[in-house]
Amino acid sequence: MDTSLDETHDPALTSWVDSANDSTTDFPIQNLPFGRFRRAGESEWNIGVAIGAEVLGLRRAGLVDTDDMLGLMQADAGTRRTLRRKISQALRSDSARRDALKSSLVSQSAVEMGLPCRIGDYADFYTGIYHATNVGKQFRPENPLLPNYKWIPIGYHGRASSIGVSPQTFRRPLGQFKAPDDPSPSFGPTRRLDYELELGVFIGTPNALGEAVPMQRAEDHVFGLVLFNDWTARDVQAWEYQPLGPFLSKSFASTISPWIVTLEALKPFRTPFQHPAGDPQPLPYLDSSANRECGGIDISLEVALQTAAMHKAGTPPQRLMKSNFRDSYWTLAQLVAHHTVNGCNLQSGDLLGSGTQSGPDPAQGGSLLELTLGGKQPLRLANGESRGFLEDGDTVILRARCERSGFRGIGFGECAGTVLPARSA
Repeated sequence: MDTSLDETHDPALTSWVDSANDSTTDFPIQNLPFGRFRRAGESEWNIGVAIGAEVLGLRRAGLVDTDDMLGLMQADAGTRRTLRRKISQALRSDSARRDALKSSLVSQSAVEMGLPCRIGDYADFYTGIYHATNVGKQFRPENPLLPNYKWIPIGYHGRASSIGVSPQTFRRPLGQFKAPDDPSPSFGPTRRLDYELELGVFIGTPNALGEAVPMQRAEDHVFGLVLFNDWTARDVQAWEYQPLGPFLSKSFASTISPWIVTLEALKPFRTPFQHPAGDPQPLPYLDSSANRECGGIDISLEVALQTAAMHKAGTPPQRLMKSNFRDSYWTLAQLVAHHTVNGCNLQSGDLLGSGTQSGPDPAQGGSLLELTLGGKQPLRLANGESRGFLEDGDTVILRARCERSGFRGIGFGECAGTVLPARSA
């Protein structure tokens, strides 16, 4: 786990792209997240980095010789650091390439963003202990956490084909559900549609089948992070999840933000990590001195909601909650080490979901299931509307930002998704 800083993290660095020097931008020169974009009228996707309000096309700028994102992702960590330094140098205020690169810039508002890469496999973890506890209390008040939770990073294999990029629209899913007192199940549009505030972890360098990745090298296999909304039909989930876990309640749609924030950019925001005293300490294959010293990451997260009525009235989205990824019960390195300990071969472009990132306060629930106590206490919005679960026309927006004294703040952009009415049954 290399957390050493270099000149690309210097808070004094500025860019010849003026919008990157705005103190409020998510994308200063210290960030340089990767994404795939295309201009109007183009059919081919290009690799770019976000810089302020602009996108720099990397192949057009002569900084890479490919528009294959997976090719960049599978490179070793040292090669990726070298590329980051080249891009940073090209975009700095004193760059001799300023005039030559201006034609490689395009406004973010003028491009279509695609999935950052082809996602091969997707596994969703359950690292938010506050979310797990809050949800467990609703179903098992006396024993909210199952016995294995504090010993292993719980996860399940999800559906990659239905993951879309922000801004995404999707139809309210149909499914089968059964209330406790109903004599038989019903079928129709979900009545308890929810969001889940998560981070997505993109795998970069792959590992060979049968070769587990040790903690000491686990983060070398991580390319970067995105925001991830794991939409969930709670009523369908409650009926189907035993004994094998989520299926149709989650496979209808998931949304990610378009820019992958690299681990290099996140280095200034690392924090110590440890399980609370009295909790089981990680088994040796899930432990390392580096993970204890700086395995956590200080990422502030938030969820906002804009209803159809708010959109029509021109009312901005209303923030519902804030939490922080440093409260996660398991680290990125632990997710990779655990996923591969049986010999599973992760591949470039595979995506790992972090699980819902709630905070210790009840107002920091990362889902409506938590904030409304299962719909029993609907949220009252500023415009007079209320929500127990999501309604058609609702847009949910996830945001994330890293701030630390002495360093330039960076962000992730938005992860937005809008609910459309269900198709006919």
